[in-house]
Amino acid sequence: MKTSQLLIPTLREAPGEAETVSHRLMLRAGLIRKVASGIYTYLPLGLRVIRKVEQIIRDEMNRAGAQELLMPMASPAELWKETGRWDFYGKELLRFKDRHERDFCLGPTHEEIITDLFRREVKSYRQLPLNFYQIQTKFRDEIRPRFGLMRGREFLMKDAYSFDRDEAGARENYQKMYDAYHRIFTRCGLTFRAVEADTGLIGGNSSHEFMVLAETGEETVVYTDSGTFAANVERADVLPPESIESDAALPLRTVSTPNCRSIEEVTAFLKIPAHRLVKTLVYSTGKETVAVLVRGDHTVNEIKLKKALGVPEIELAGPATVEKATRAPVGFAGPVGLKGIRILADQAIPALKNVVVGGNQLDIHFVDANWGRDFSADQTLDLRNAQAGDPSPKKDGILKATKGIEVGHVFMLGTKYSQAMNATFLDAQGKECLAVMGCYGIGVGRSAAASVEQNHDERGIIWPYPIAPFHIHLIPVSQSDKTNEMTVRLYAELQAAGFDVLWDDRDDRAGVKFNDADLIGAPFQVVVGDKGLADGVVEVKVRRTGIKTRVTPAELIQHLRSAIPHVDAASPSH
Repeated sequence: MKTSQLLIPTLREAPGEAETVSHRLMLRAGLIRKVASGIYTYLPLGLRVIRKVEQIIRDEMNRAGAQELLMPMASPAELWKETGRWDFYGKELLRFKDRHERDFCLGPTHEEIITDLFRREVKSYRQLPLNFYQIQTKFRDEIRPRFGLMRGREFLMKDAYSFDRDEAGARENYQKMYDAYHRIFTRCGLTFRAVEADTGLIGGNSSHEFMVLAETGEETVVYTDSGTFAANVERADVLPPESIESDAALPLRTVSTPNCRSIEEVTAFLKIPAHRLVKTLVYSTGKETVAVLVRGDHTVNEIKLKKALGVPEIELAGPATVEKATRAPVGFAGPVGLKGIRILADQAIPALKNVVVGGNQLDIHFVDANWGRDFSADQTLDLRNAQAGDPSPKKDGILKATKGIEVGHVFMLGTKYSQAMNATFLDAQGKECLAVMGCYGIGVGRSAAASVEQNHDERGIIWPYPIAPFHIHLIPVSQSDKTNEMTVRLYAELQAAGFDVLWDDRDDRAGVKFNDADLIGAPFQVVVGDKGLADGVVEVKVRRTGIKTRVTPAELIQHLRSAIPHVDAASPSH
């Protein structure tokens, strides 16, 4: 393809809205353009990347025995009401009415529609197992869409759904998808980890996220070097303390802490480390107000808290609610003498001695408060986020932490949806049985953006070969007859050899072409110029390393083939 025939509106500077590397570079390289908040147009280069990611997905899904179909983007409310998600999903579900005043939504996911299809079309155990997938546009009305394709409202997703006769079959299908995802992300050239994860709004009894490791990731992953444990920080269990502190309990004292509301302010004023303070956080469930106790150096895991309370949503209480529940302004709440409110404590709290807590009045804290003598809780359990330095819940080492970007998620759904929607089949004895389900998603655009997060430098994108919009950027540095003749010849030969080639045929300065080539990020640049041709050579630059090699035109194709990175996409062993 010639540059003059493509819309590639590269930018020297990134728009102010761009917050992450991928957002900035995909805008600058002319891959995407914003239409509205969280909604983007894929320009020709961007779409070429997307199509290559899709093809890898299709290859591996088909290899795993899944069947491709395509479901509608609009879903009738009746199906969502059957599963209870019409109300439970919340404001991310974009609802609308058709001309007949019937309720619909734009599908953020398709469990309801695929389960309805199954119950209508599948009758016998002989038709099982089944696995269906699609690559389709989804819509989730994110409250704060940001980071370009990382967290958009409209996005491309591969979603798949398996149906099995029993739990054993469902786990076999789950494993097939788990292995297929390893192959997909390996073939895409991504560095990733599969980690244990929370099932969230999808539900089910187990799940794994596939996390691309990147400093700009929104998610935190904890793992051990042994490789036997990795989990999203929200999912990781925390072991209880091995022992209780042995210090003698000191008398409870009241101290003045003027204008010290935050952990940092209190600990600095009292000259104590954060783990010697117990913070009291007040949450509202919509039905009740609860107090949660955690160490000052720990953070509440709100997913664990929601499960402990048995509620779908929680939020930190506002100042008025805090004062009503504790008689103290925000920053001074504490558990000593706290009545009329349910108290939950993280399991680390009973192991502490002589801690600092809020005094339940302005500018007051208690010092040397002790569990059992001065305060207690209605329930004690694991309520905090795991963090680096914690022992692994599998007791296989000490946890480390890194940032990650979720690009894929596999769920064991069980009978959550088949039971709600009466999706059954007849077994060999003619007995009606519920289908056991799994579901499996990949963010297509997010995978492309995650690749940019991992593969870039100060000059631009460095695409992995399998998903690069073009494999080779062919750059003539003059408009002489000799250069043009060689460029035309190489363009034809490279295309005939199976390479995707972008020929920069613009009548522009060499520096402009080189800057755009580095920004766009094709794995190889082939530079043709009068000076090199006088010596019988062209120059090949590897974008990732910057290494330049002079080869003859006759050697070019073999040289490029030998330089293509080998990708081993074999399934992981278990």
